[in-house]
Amino acid sequence: MSEVLCKVHRDVPPTRFWGYGGSFPGPTIETRARQGIVVEWANQLPARHFLPIDHTLCGAGRDRPDVRAVVHVHGAKASPENDGYPEDWTTPGRSSLFHYPNQQDATALWYHDHAMGIERLNQYAGLLGVYLIRDAAEDALDLPRAPHELPLVLCDRLFGQDGQLRYSTSGAPDAPWISEITCDAHLVNGKLYPYLDVEPRRYRFRVVNASNSRFYDLSLSNGGTFHQIGTDQGLLPAPVALTALTLAPAERADLLVDFGAARGQKILLKSQSFELMQFRVGTLTGARATKLPTKLRPVRKIPESAAAKTRTLTLNEYHDPQTHRMLMLLNAKRWHEPVTEKPELDSVEIWKLMNLTEDSHPIHLHLVRFQILDRQLFDADEYNTSGKLELVRAPMPPPPNEAGWKDTVRVDPGTITRIIVKFEGYAGRYVWHCHLLEHAANEMMRPFEVVARRGT
Repeated sequence: MSEVLCKVHRDVPPTRFWGYGGSFPGPTIETRARQGIVVEWANQLPARHFLPIDHTLCGAGRDRPDVRAVVHVHGAKASPENDGYPEDWTTPGRSSLFHYPNQQDATALWYHDHAMGIERLNQYAGLLGVYLIRDAAEDALDLPRAPHELPLVLCDRLFGQDGQLRYSTSGAPDAPWISEITCDAHLVNGKLYPYLDVEPRRYRFRVVNASNSRFYDLSLSNGGTFHQIGTDQGLLPAPVALTALTLAPAERADLLVDFGAARGQKILLKSQSFELMQFRVGTLTGARATKLPTKLRPVRKIPESAAAKTRTLTLNEYHDPQTHRMLMLLNAKRWHEPVTEKPELDSVEIWKLMNLTEDSHPIHLHLVRFQILDRQLFDADEYNTSGKLELVRAPMPPPPNEAGWKDTVRVDPGTITRIIVKFEGYAGRYVWHCHLLEHAANEMMRPFEVVARRGT
């Protein structure tokens, strides 16, 4: 981890970022399932932060060093000491060794900073990268491979006239935190308005939404169909044809785009009215084109009957009388309150995430993968007023492109989103949180603890 200068556009002066391995985004780490690796994360960052720290936030007090960092491989099944717990940070001049067993299916994960109280600033500064896991089941499919497979890391940023990063504040010098940050510059793999020369053939894009707060609504400018073949935690059972796709912060999508009928055209990847990048379709080389698979990988549904426990957990928003600003909580509890979610190792639970706020929240659970059961509307105003639960309409199952393994789920306003989770891998303390990073900082993040089964 070090300070780096990167050109986001030919007409913009070099921008100061913080990056892994001397780049922003950091280098793509490519691994094999069931072949563990050890990474030394060395903190060589400057001693002072260049973005505005809010020392009133949990874990960001003036008694903490300005610069501290800890890496979380988002979606990894790792032991607690290798997961990147928010309070396990290191300071400049120190390093830590993390072991990643990779005991999981092929998928696209990503790694990013998770330091308590300043994660939002460290990620915004550039501390993020892609982590790919391969396996034999994926190898056996006729999917595009390099150079016809690429990660696409999406994020938005604010830049000053000098080409340097800016971060919005509340205007209060002692409490600069804001509830969300949305920016007018959209970067793809660290570049502003990039283009990619492609052949008239099928490509595979491993898309990561690495924004602090922004949701992306992806489509092609020609209205073309593309296929989603994977979610956060691996391949879907079969490709899903789409013309638009919404990705919340931290969500990933494995996409196939066929440029076969677009020879000589220029096609934009868009998000609503924003242009993200351009594909320039040229001529075909002699390399063999791939076919669209009809089947990918079976996804065994976890039966609801397997659940040993069902938890109802609220997503809350309050006006904090002490700071006179918004406060976000999970299940109406702050970070340092006693742990209330203690699933047993290898047990299955259903978590009913009840959104009482007016925002959509991408909720991420560390360690585990899960499946979405359904979403159901309810009267949030009535519940907030009287505590009475009035359901609206029947539960809706997830759409086909969400019917795979997930580690981050979008929980919409006035909606109960049910997920079913098997807490396998390791016992120990982990976290679950909103992946709108400004929300997680204040204090929409809670620990949970996987405990050994009774009698073992």
